[in-house]
Amino acid sequence: MTQTSTTWLTQEAYNRLKAELEHLTGAGRAEIAEKIDAARQEGDLKENGGYHAAREEQAKQEARINQLTELLRNAHVGEAPPDDGIIESGMVVTAKVAGKERTFLLGSREGAPDLDIEVYSESSPLGSALVGKKEGDTASYDAPNGSTITVEVTSVKPFQG
Repeated sequence: MTQTSTTWLTQEAYNRLKAELEHLTGAGRAEIAEKIDAARQEGDLKENGGYHAAREEQAKQEARINQLTELLRNAHVGEAPPDDGIIESGMVVTAKVAGKERTFLLGSREGAPDLDIEVYSESSPLGSALVGKKEGDTASYDAPNGSTITVEVTSVKPFQG
């Protein structure tokens, strides 16, 4: 069973991602199909580098289409979450992570590609440890290297993009 989470996006980010999806599913698919067809007509497919490159590009494009479709299906578009001090997607969190103070946005990198702030997903180890916490709370999570990292929340504010 897979768990889906809601991703908070600004209207601008939603529109940008929607336009990318529309391009990929329309003109993008047609362009790839033309590349594959042109390469296929060159002959022997076993040793046809252009054909294999076009097929790989097609696979990457379809993966991106699936990613965007899922992201947009589960997106919450609009205003930032309420200023209730509870950590959720769309909140800027300041916390001491392993003793070092860090400020980051909890959300989707897709929604904030041009920001000068780190972005962590709700499903990341750090994000999932902090969802539902508030200022003054302490949490911990297991890092990929196996160590346990302690996090102390010092500030929680809605994102003001």
